[in-house]
Amino acid sequence: MWGGKITSQKFILNFGDDLELLKQRILKSGHISSDNVLKVDSFLNHQLDIALLSEIGKEFYRIFANNNITKILTIEASGIAIASMAGMYFDVPVVFAKKNQSKNIDGDVFTSSVQSFTHGRKYEIMVSRKFLSHDDRVLILDDFLARGNAMLGLIDIVEQSGAELCGAGIVIEKGFQDGANLLKEKNVNLHSLAIIKSMEDGKLTFG
Repeated sequence: MWGGKITSQKFILNFGDDLELLKQRILKSGHISSDNVLKVDSFLNHQLDIALLSEIGKEFYRIFANNNITKILTIEASGIAIASMAGMYFDVPVVFAKKNQSKNIDGDVFTSSVQSFTHGRKYEIMVSRKFLSHDDRVLILDDFLARGNAMLGLIDIVEQSGAELCGAGIVIEKGFQDGANLLKEKNVNLHSLAIIKSMEDGKLTFG
């Protein structure tokens, strides 16, 4: 059961048509916090609705299936589950950029600096050079797109590796912020499953 009431089969039948079920889930289970942040932690990026994530992964596969993807790239932590589900459909490895220096990363790394407006600081993201190369065709996936800083950092890492960026998939885009425009200026093949037009007075409207 998806969300306890909508079956996975119903979700499969409708998801690829107009994404209304994803929007319904955001409206039902998401909420806007006092600092105007959309919280979807009950199903997307803290507690995970696996049936929903599976269908999200399937939808990204439908969109990008003809791009001959060899690697999926995301950023810890919220993007990992989404990318992993998609990776099963693409049958390719998933690589995630780490936000902190780790003893688990040995050897040379690609790094990029990302400004986090949520946390009010800059941080370095890194990917081992062992896992991205000029032979790869990369799809970037993440849960949210707002100002686009995390995505620009991931794109920078792809460019450093010499790999080809084939597209970027986002589950929820804040269309009233400038992230999508920044990516389109870089000619990124961007697809967002749900685009929020506004979050005024505690209410969501979709574009």
